[in-house]
Amino acid sequence: MDRKQLVDYLVYLVVRIFICIAQSIRIETGQSLARWLAWLFCDALRIRAKVIDENLVHAFPELSASARKDRSRQMWEHLFLLVLEVAHAPRKIHQTNWRDYIDLINREKLVQLLLEKRPLLIVTGHLGNFEVGGFAMGVLGFPTYTVARTLDNPYLDRFVNDFRSRTGQHIIPKNGGADQIEKVLSNNGTMTFVADQYAGPKGCWVDFFGRPASTYKAIALLAMQYNAIIAVSAVIRVDKPMQFQIHNYAMADPQKTKGDLGAIHELTQWYTTCLEELIRLYPDQYWWLHRRWKDTREPKQKRRQAA
Repeated sequence: MDRKQLVDYLVYLVVRIFICIAQSIRIETGQSLARWLAWLFCDALRIRAKVIDENLVHAFPELSASARKDRSRQMWEHLFLLVLEVAHAPRKIHQTNWRDYIDLINREKLVQLLLEKRPLLIVTGHLGNFEVGGFAMGVLGFPTYTVARTLDNPYLDRFVNDFRSRTGQHIIPKNGGADQIEKVLSNNGTMTFVADQYAGPKGCWVDFFGRPASTYKAIALLAMQYNAIIAVSAVIRVDKPMQFQIHNYAMADPQKTKGDLGAIHELTQWYTTCLEELIRLYPDQYWWLHRRWKDTREPKQKRRQAA
């Protein structure tokens, strides 16, 4: 075992110990711990404080500095609660009791979408507990395929994917997974994408919270190529930890919206706008620490996009 393998394995052991501790404590105790850790990361250590504050200034210019600090602290608490919920979900949420933890908003429409004999693209963001979302869909009997980046640490990657696939969620690597995606959609399967990450200077530039944001073109391309329905969804925590609502927020059907959403840019802007609307409803459950807005284009490209 070389040095990198040893370090990776030690990190993996630390994470496993942390998860074991998280699983052994009561949810209420974990919530108190998450609140304390949020203060530590936000106020004492000030981790990514500048990025978070800049993002909040642009997204919510009406907020005061103290209000932005409160929202930052709420975000950190949410992140620690997310980890706690991921640790507890396999032991608590089952096929016989999922109604105790999950409420389906627009239930009839959501189930109808999942039963359609057509490919479905579920689009979400780093909002709410998206990790529990894939787990919950498997519990409900609807297997999904999720595109995810392979973690640099192979031990952690295997551990995380074991959780994700425990109830029938299948993971497709972000790099090199094109053939698998094609097979899923050709067989009228369901693909899920976390679609709010920076896509580089060659991405599709759309408006997100009033600023240009590079977004991956693949979702719109796949929808048009396979005539797939796009559903914008989110799994939101309500009231307390381990209580979720699955929101089927908006839907676009290429068969019915070719006039309005018949191009890559228009379709990408549509689902990005839907995500923004959801985030504005639940801003404390969004990952404001991402460097989502990185406009690295040349001036000529910016002028051409604006035109």
